[in-house]
Amino acid sequence: MLVNVSYNDRKVTRKIDAEVGKPFTLKERWAIGGIGSPQLFITETSIEIRNLLILDNNRDQCNVELRPKGVVVRFRSRLETYALVIPFYKLSIYKGDLAIYSIYRDHHFIKVRADTKAVQKFFRKLLDYKADNAPTSIEDL
Repeated sequence: MLVNVSYNDRKVTRKIDAEVGKPFTLKERWAIGGIGSPQLFITETSIEIRNLLILDNNRDQCNVELRPKGVVVRFRSRLETYALVIPFYKLSIYKGDLAIYSIYRDHHFIKVRADTKAVQKFFRKLLDYKADNAPTSIEDL
């Protein structure tokens, strides 16, 4: 689900919370060791996201927020902030050549450069959390 999260809209917030869960509490964030990624530089995206990013001349970058039932990938275009909301059962992450991570949900994808140890450590944490908490059967959804 690709949504504009620039404005404090309760309908959008409820949709995001229903799909990936409410944000972690401060105590849970400490226990996990942080829920946000470092700044990620976008190398390639699906066409719908690319059409949003080419509207300005800024450097294409995003960040990933870990949620109890998924992730939220946020990026900016002009003065708007967009979020790609991905529940764990639709999340696919691939590591490609030259330290490029690909984050997929259905027909949307974002490829980011993982050129630092902090980025690689975050993706390791994300994959471990997904393995421990992703639903194992249809009844778990």
